[in-house]
Amino acid sequence: MILFLFLTHLGLGIVFTLVFVPREAGVKFFRFNAGLAATLLVIALGFLFRSVASLSVPEARGIGAVHVAFAGPVAIGVLALVASTAAVVIYWATVGRMLAKIRSALVATAVVGGVVAIALQGVLFGVSTGSQLLTIASFLSSAALLGGACTAMILGHWYLVIPSMQVSYLQSIVKLHIASMVVRIVVVGAVVWYALAMSGFRHYIMSIDGIFFWQRVLFGLGGPALLSYLTWETAKIRSTQSATGILYVDFFTVVVGEVLAKYILLATRVPV
Repeated sequence: MILFLFLTHLGLGIVFTLVFVPREAGVKFFRFNAGLAATLLVIALGFLFRSVASLSVPEARGIGAVHVAFAGPVAIGVLALVASTAAVVIYWATVGRMLAKIRSALVATAVVGGVVAIALQGVLFGVSTGSQLLTIASFLSSAALLGGACTAMILGHWYLVIPSMQVSYLQSIVKLHIASMVVRIVVVGAVVWYALAMSGFRHYIMSIDGIFFWQRVLFGLGGPALLSYLTWETAKIRSTQSATGILYVDFFTVVVGEVLAKYILLATRVPV
């Protein structure tokens, strides 16, 4: 489930952020990113169905119980994710070969389906109404952060493909990445405050197992916050290669942080 959640949020995050990239980036850029997102989502669905197939009703306990049958919110969430994945696959296969209105409809389907799927994941993993709302916010902000970091990194690299592309495109996507970083920090802060007030999370973070939480904060929040700022400063002076190099490291720290966040969620039910 760690891989399922991570790959789902990364794949859908890429889809979300592509909306903010101008068409001047070229057909190949959108085809590459759509293909990457589609691959991640298909693999995520594979992990999901494998998890379901490996469990039987008597064996399912705790979080594993949600995998026993596709019913209610689970079924709707899976269908939304499948619809989003199908739209991304069709978009990837036809980008540059169809009318703009059809492309827009496919992207809208992928985005709406993705938001619904992530929101229902939050409902599924939350233990109370307040926890569900925070989990939804955490999952959506995770997808935005992962997608923003990945798309910014690839767009920075794309200046080697299209050197004449305006630097303002990279500056805009870096701004989006910084905004998603700020939102992610605010959401995680709210989640930690709620967990400390409502559960025994304080004992967890002060125990030996709490090292995962502190690594998550250091590498997944502190690292990207610093690196995204450095990227913005290099993008302002039009140094696209330096900005791209920093974005590679930035994306790696975001990945480490979000994988740890998924692990902590499954271990403690706290969506940091």
